[in-house]
Amino acid sequence: MAARRPGSPASSWMCPSTLLLLAAFALLSAPRPARALRFDLESGHTKCISDEIKVNSMAVGKYHVVGPDPNFPDAQLPESHRISLRVTSPYGNSMHYAENVQSGHFAFTATEAGDYLACFWAPDHKPPVTIGFEFDWRSGVSAKDWPSVAKKGKVDMMELELKKLEETIKNIHEEMFYLREREEEMQDLNRRTNSRMAWLGFLSLGICLSVAGLQLWHLKTFFERKKLL
Repeated sequence: MAARRPGSPASSWMCPSTLLLLAAFALLSAPRPARALRFDLESGHTKCISDEIKVNSMAVGKYHVVGPDPNFPDAQLPESHRISLRVTSPYGNSMHYAENVQSGHFAFTATEAGDYLACFWAPDHKPPVTIGFEFDWRSGVSAKDWPSVAKKGKVDMMELELKKLEETIKNIHEEMFYLREREEEMQDLNRRTNSRMAWLGFLSLGICLSVAGLQLWHLKTFFERKKLL
């Protein structure tokens, strides 16, 4: 492995095999065109979807109710086909709220790391109805509007793909550090749990020995009073 020259950037001393491996991994991990997911929601019920998002990552989502007749997707929706949505952070902070709507969208930058929850519910109807809706939720690199980036920067397709690749590599790099932090947190939690369990075991053993000693003392005094010893 070549020695790094003082003051030279990190990319100048990375071996070609490392660069090729990182580029291949980035291409495999690159975001692909995603389609919205379709769900069926019964009136009076709730359906929740979660997504793990890192701090400072952008998240965007859009949703709309689908008509009850698939043969006529553009038909006017009945008034009963409305849903409500609340998106909450891992600590319960509300990121988006909409009530009795047929479509909507949201966008936010995550300030907390963890699982963000999107809960849909529909008002109760008699008789009950089933409401279909499509939900497209993206975060990280896939949440960027790349066509707008290309239009603003006036870049060609090759340069746009390189920008996507660069952003994906940055995302992988941040994800590795995030996973390392999570691993350290879990190891610290395991150490604390093992320590507490060890102290609990010693405490349980001490209580058992104390109870056994008290029982022996009680039996001894009982037999001495009865003059059996």
